[in-house]
Amino acid sequence: MLFTELGLSDSILRAIEEHGYTTPTPIQAKSIPAVLKGGDLLAAAQTGTGKTAGFTLPILQRLISNAKPVSGKRQLKVLILTPTRELAAQVQESVVTYGKYTGLKSTVIFGGVGANPQIRAIQAGLDILVATPGRLLDLMSQNCVSLNAIEILVLDEADRMLDMGFLRDIKKILAALPKQRQNLLFSATFSNEIKTLADGLLNSPALIEVARSNSANEAIAQLIHPVDRTRKHPLLAHLIKSNDWKQVLVFTRTKHGANKLVTQLEKDGITSMAIHGNKSQSARTKALADFKAGKIVVLVATDIAARGIDIDQLPHVVNYDLPNVSEDYVHRIGRTGRAGSNGVAVSLVCVDEHQMLRDIEKLIKQKLPQEVIPGFEPDPNAVAQPIQLRSQQHQQSRKPKPSGNVGGGAKPPAKRSSSPKRSFSR
Repeated sequence: MLFTELGLSDSILRAIEEHGYTTPTPIQAKSIPAVLKGGDLLAAAQTGTGKTAGFTLPILQRLISNAKPVSGKRQLKVLILTPTRELAAQVQESVVTYGKYTGLKSTVIFGGVGANPQIRAIQAGLDILVATPGRLLDLMSQNCVSLNAIEILVLDEADRMLDMGFLRDIKKILAALPKQRQNLLFSATFSNEIKTLADGLLNSPALIEVARSNSANEAIAQLIHPVDRTRKHPLLAHLIKSNDWKQVLVFTRTKHGANKLVTQLEKDGITSMAIHGNKSQSARTKALADFKAGKIVVLVATDIAARGIDIDQLPHVVNYDLPNVSEDYVHRIGRTGRAGSNGVAVSLVCVDEHQMLRDIEKLIKQKLPQEVIPGFEPDPNAVAQPIQLRSQQHQQSRKPKPSGNVGGGAKPPAKRSSSPKRSFSR
């Protein structure tokens, strides 16, 4: 199947073609026709499979198909909610990229930066608004944004929004929307919480699921390196140097752990930066930009900050700490092995994390291969110690919530592939 067969206009096809794409990914091939029909949609796919373009392309098409001559200020017709600033920015980039020749107007709003430029953009008139829940509610409370004319609502990465405790915010936003609208819910997994949310939000939705729920991408080679907790940093430095790794996304359990690891790696001569919730938006943007540009070798991230990170052909992901929540393992390693490229996901596992490893293997229904690195053999007599968890408030937000998912926006490559036909991951 080609994009030209999906009912998209010449203006949208032109923008797609400019980036060298002709073939939709499986989630796009299924979701684009479903969205164009106008009904509700519940879609799940692994990260990196193209969920973002799966809704941005048909939304753009629906808007231009139903367009009326603009008299006065544009009315906001589409609201796209995302859990993090990075993901919101990347979804907006997708809207701008593929809406280049449509004449539609959009903007993105999120916290951590000044609100005045965002307010001015809204007041100038918009067709599409991409937002994080907190900043949207803030501007709604100031009567700076009206949702009275919304025709399409998208909840992107809905599973992560629930994980981050946004259910109450989402319900407040839903209450301000027109009753008659199209609802699109995209998630990496179909958890029980997602199903509960969908039951209360969606009306006879089309159901799309690409790949087995909670499964890991088969293009990712997964490997466990057993090691003592105090030897994780030396082992990571050894792996990076001995294998000449040039671009490594490393996950830590805590913000403090991320900062500490960056300091240690810098002392080893390995350029590194951290990205987490305590960093300013400008610092997070710079760290991600430098990492994508190859200016630093290692980007150390916590789970929340990393959601929405999309890097073409990222070769290596390292779990410096295993995640507290097994599903996060799938999200983490899904940052590599995207859009048909291969990737390697390495986990440094100490005795404290053996139960976490068993839980992950149970979730993904496979036994992960283990390799002890010579010189870093773990002490067979080591005793497990309690894992330092994130704040109690965050843990509470990850418990099941009472009733009332183009991966996260991967950036298209700047140059066309020499291949005549290409699938893309937005």
